Amino acid sequence: EGLIEFYGSFREMFEFFCKHTTIHGTVRLVCSGRNRLKTAFWTLLLLASLAMLYWQFALMLSQFWAYPVVLTMSVDSEPKMFPAVTICNLDPSRFELVSEQLEQLERMAEESLTFLYGPKAAARLSQLRDRDRDIRVQAWANLSSAGFRLSHNFSLVRMWEPRAGKKHSRVGFRLCDSTGGNCFFTSHPSGMDALLEWFRFHYMNVMAQLPPGLARHQQHFQDLVYSCQYDGEPCRPGDHVHFHHPVFGSCYTFNSQGTDPFWAATKPGIPYGLSLILRAEQKEHIPLLSTVAGVKVLIHGHNQTPFLEHEGFHIRPGIATTIGIRQDQVNRLGGNYGRCTRDGADVAVELLYNNSYTLQACLQSCFQRAMLQRCGCGYFYYPLPAGARYCDYGRQPAWGHCFYQLYSRLRNHRLDCFQHCPKPCRESLYKVSAGTAKWPSAKSQDWVRQALRHQNGYNSSSSSRRDIAKVTIFYRQLSSQAVHEAPLLSENLLLSSMGSQWSLWFGSSVLSVVEMLELLLDTLVLVLLFCLQRLRASPNPNPGGLQPQPQPQP
Repeated sequence: EGLIEFYGSFREMFEFFCKHTTIHGTVRLVCSGRNRLKTAFWTLLLLASLAMLYWQFALMLSQFWAYPVVLTMSVDSEPKMFPAVTICNLDPSRFELVSEQLEQLERMAEESLTFLYGPKAAARLSQLRDRDRDIRVQAWANLSSAGFRLSHNFSLVRMWEPRAGKKHSRVGFRLCDSTGGNCFFTSHPSGMDALLEWFRFHYMNVMAQLPPGLARHQQHFQDLVYSCQYDGEPCRPGDHVHFHHPVFGSCYTFNSQGTDPFWAATKPGIPYGLSLILRAEQKEHIPLLSTVAGVKVLIHGHNQTPFLEHEGFHIRPGIATTIGIRQDQVNRLGGNYGRCTRDGADVAVELLYNNSYTLQACLQSCFQRAMLQRCGCGYFYYPLPAGARYCDYGRQPAWGHCFYQLYSRLRNHRLDCFQHCPKPCRESLYKVSAGTAKWPSAKSQDWVRQALRHQNGYNSSSSSRRDIAKVTIFYRQLSSQAVHEAPLLSENLLLSSMGSQWSLWFGSSVLSVVEMLELLLDTLVLVLLFCLQRLRASPNPNPGGLQPQPQPQP
């Protein structure tokens, strides 16, 4: 106490604080000491201001801890690579190993069409099947999988709605679990959709008999692409990667990696894009598997798996299609502002695709692993991990029941795959706009066909334009839009807003907060000093520290 001058009482300390602090209004508590009404008024006013201040602070902190974001847009004009482009001929191969089962399946489809729509509906399908069987070369007849037989337990049935009358009905087939119970119908209001669903269900069981390597049926590039040019230069043999899709047929991906300088985008416009002349003829067409004729095209990012069943568009035969693209980028914050992943390394789901992380790749990998865990086999359209097998009702008679229930949960977001698969933190999107025209025209189709016949091996005798198509893909502009997520309320903005509220209700600054902390510290020190003074002033009942002696017992 001798080193510093300190307050003698709490009243003295409080009066000194009120007279010298920079907080507005506190001096009124001292100056109005003789007028109790004014003192009470200013006390209530200061307490109300303090309550409003902390109420505003609570609102700001709750908003800050909600981590809202705001989107900002910027334009990037840096040089870029041409995107990856995947094309498919929509003509899935008839593998000779399962040719007998495919013919039997088409006969079953004829019976279903006759049952649903009469014999005329199945007549054309029967003619196509007989023609394909006559021209097919039985090269692998000795490999026929005679051990597998198509099941007749999944026949299509028509279900009439009791209240709608005979004009409204649903078509589907019944699925049951392994015990024969818990049955349900996969019904559709359209008989065509039901027939396609029924055919694909049997088709997956048939294709599951193929060895894993055989499903990657190799075809020649010229069977689909007559001519390929990029930026006025012919495409090279190493510019495309081939794969076979069980529904969309033979597919090729151009510029899949995006590292070759040949595919650098130099200028915008049609002459500097990718120009393709494609064969749109369907040689091995399976009518009930794909009802679309033409070519499937998908524009996607580099080193990404093309998911043709979810994205892309179709090119009509006899049509020249020009597709202008613009690249947009989305950059997400991640962390507390929303879950995202940089490269998929922190995702619990192990990808079954040998490409970079995408949301769709994660969802399909998660669904396939759920299939293996709950159904005991894998879905044919998705890759398999090592040691697993695809589903077929020869080995798993009730796999369809398990699959449709599991897929319904995924589609309704009731499967935990959406919790395990976050969006990428950085994602490239391609917006497209297309225009079409007849090609070749009536006056030019003769010389166009002659040129294709001499230079590109075109050998069709058809006089129509139904077997060729032309597509040109180009950048409309090289500049791209980037969408960035930014915190709506950052730490700096939070402190600034809190300071504004502090100034609004008390007209003070950060130094005023230091003064309040000093007042709190002085209060603690004063309490400690008063406690020490009381301890010193209290009398000692036993001076000298002598212990009282016990009295002797009488």
